[in-house]
Amino acid sequence: MTDAQVLVGSLSNDLFRVASLRQRGSIKAANRFLQEAKRWAEPLQKSDAAKYITEIAKDIAVKKTDQISMKEAEQ
Repeated sequence: MTDAQVLVGSLSNDLFRVASLRQRGSIKAANRFLQEAKRWAEPLQKSDAAKYITEIAKDIAVKKTDQISMKEAEQ
């Protein structure tokens, strides 16, 4: 397993948690997992992953963690 695959898997897990927690109304917990997702997104932007994955990582890296809307969580 390459480093990029580990980063993508970790980012995926955290984003799933963000969406699930936001759906349930746990905004504080969703914000915490968004912070964790940002931790994976930073090195993923510079990896050799597919272009669409690096674009997702760039989008996550600039998200503000103070408030996540339902639309953003679904995205």
